[in-house]
Order: sequence, then C-alpha cells, then structure tokens
Amino acid sequence: MQEIKSFFLCDFAPLRCRIPDFTQHEFIIHIIMPISSIYAKTISIPQSAIDENGHVNNVTYVQWMQDIAAEHYESIGGTNPMQLVGATWVVREHKIEYLLPAFAGDEIEIRTWVENIRRVRSLRKYEFIRKADGKILVKGETDWVFVDVKTGSPRAVPEQVTKVFSP
Repeated sequence: MQEIKSFFLCDFAPLRCRIPDFTQHEFIIHIIMPISSIYAKTISIPQSAIDENGHVNNVTYVQWMQDIAAEHYESIGGTNPMQLVGATWVVREHKIEYLLPAFAGDEIEIRTWVENIRRVRSLRKYEFIRKADGKILVKGETDWVFVDVKTGSPRAVPEQVTKVFSP
C-alpha cells in the first residue's frame, strides 16, 4: 500500500511516495505526459548532410528539428488558428544531445511531440532513431515563444491554438 506524501500536477512536478511495506526510502516518480501525439517520419540521410568528419553535420539536425516541427504543426491544423489570432511561434532556445553519429544512406526516424504549453511558451521534444538498430542518435528540444506578428511581443497562447495539440 502506497502512502502519498505530496502530489503536484503543475508542470508535471515529481510525485513523492513512501512505500512503508518494502522500504523506508523516499523515491521520486517523474510523470511524462506529452500534450500532443507523436509525429514521426522516416528519411534516408542524403550525402549533402554529411560533413568533413564523414557523419551528419550537427547543424543539419537543427534544420530537421525545425522542419519536422512545422510539418507536425501543419498536420494537426495549427497554422490556421495561429494566423487567425495574428501570431506566430519563434524559437527561443534549442538544446541538442548528440549520442551516436549517422551516415549517408542511413534510414532514420525523426519523432517530435509537444511536451507542454505554458502562458507564452511551448516545449517541443525530438528524437532521431536509426531504423537498422533502433538506437537513439540524437535527442533535442526547442523552447518556442508565441508572439504577435505585428509587434513581435510575446503573447498568451489562446485556447483555439492550445486545443490543436490535444491528441
């Protein structure tokens, strides 16, 4: 029987539990609940993506992240509501962790999903997976800011925009 010590839903904060029947050690469970479905596509790495080190150039992954984010957003019908409110998404920050190299001709699956939406921002995550062995090559995330197209100022993400992310 688990005794709940504290429970926070805001920003998916950790759930703290104590299990008196098995141990007196406290542990933390992180709840990962993306707000959108996972969008995926497979590509064959072109020779043009290869750098002087013989693998995919690091900057190429950033371009692929932006491209698949736009494809996903269009596929869920996000462009029209965004334009109707006179706003757009702009990148605030990219984070990328390079785990393994990819080479010309490799088939990779690129996955993306929206992890959360806050008042004026959204966190989108990415994975690049080699199809041949299922290994994750790259993990990334982008912090997007919702801005007014006329002023360039951040603005609250309206409900008609957030609801397109619901799976």
